[in-house]
Amino acid sequence: MGRSGPGRIVAIVFSSAVVGILSWLVYLAFADSADTPQSTWRPMSDNAHNIHTVYQVVFYLAAAVFVFILFLTLLFTLMFREREGEVAKQFHGNSKLEVLLVAVPVLIVVAMMVPSFKAIAQNTADPPQGALEVVAIGHQWWFEFQYPELGITTANELHVPLDRPVSIILKSDDVIHSFWIPQLVGKVDMMPGHTNHMWFTPDTARDDPYFAQCAEFCGASHANMRFRVFVDTAAKFEEWSAATAADAAKPSTDLAKAGEQQFTQSGCVGCHTVKGSPVALGKVGPNLTHVGSRTTVASGVLANNAENLHRWLGNPASVKPGSKMPNLGLDEAQIERLTAYLESLK
Repeated sequence: MGRSGPGRIVAIVFSSAVVGILSWLVYLAFADSADTPQSTWRPMSDNAHNIHTVYQVVFYLAAAVFVFILFLTLLFTLMFREREGEVAKQFHGNSKLEVLLVAVPVLIVVAMMVPSFKAIAQNTADPPQGALEVVAIGHQWWFEFQYPELGITTANELHVPLDRPVSIILKSDDVIHSFWIPQLVGKVDMMPGHTNHMWFTPDTARDDPYFAQCAEFCGASHANMRFRVFVDTAAKFEEWSAATAADAAKPSTDLAKAGEQQFTQSGCVGCHTVKGSPVALGKVGPNLTHVGSRTTVASGVLANNAENLHRWLGNPASVKPGSKMPNLGLDEAQIERLTAYLESLK
């Protein structure tokens, strides 16, 4: 049998204090995770808010169960530990307790189920009228984005307008990928031979990108299959779309002009498109029409600057293992010319 009187009060107070301290330490250990670039705890769209509601319900219910069980475990360890002259108390056959132990888990499951079904219904419904349509295609290991109504094709950087629904058609060119923008939209698979859909309405524009990635293992460079999403104001999105729909800028320096010639001679035109070029019509690799304006190269792995372009062109496999971008065996002069040309494509 357990303690009574002051001993029981001491056990309760001690158990509460220990559980409170442990819970606080756990909270401190994970508190900073909400501010990481890919945290789902800072939702920035209607879709993400729906998912976040489910996260909150599950998280706080799980936390309550964790704290309660930890408290009871510690309390019962103190109150009912084996001592001389005492006999263990049995609860077998206690109908009320058995009903309670069944009813509480059922209520917890129902409490999680209702918001989950609601979020699924909202996020899988048809997109609103007037949604911007984007076709997202997964490749090993980069993302292609097509805007049919704008006549734009780009890669690895998705621009969307603030407060306008965005309908994304998801496809794959090779294996199963998964499209995930943690702060804007939940994970949806991109499957070869099958089309999936998702939509969301971003509610916060900012200069910094939202980080995103493939969330389904898809080969050697799965971890390097990243992309960035920019939520622009209506005016800024219109400016971006007009600039991106235009032909590539003509190289203005001698080095960049030599790089354009090198681009053609090295066979780059067989894999890449440069809008406005009569020969650069390849569809295997990313569209490079305005690659100089992107913030990254190699599908979000490297910042877009001359040093990283040089590194990427010199040995793509050292940046992305298994990359389908071949090592062309270029010498330093050839790489410098190509780098100057690619930087001029803005």
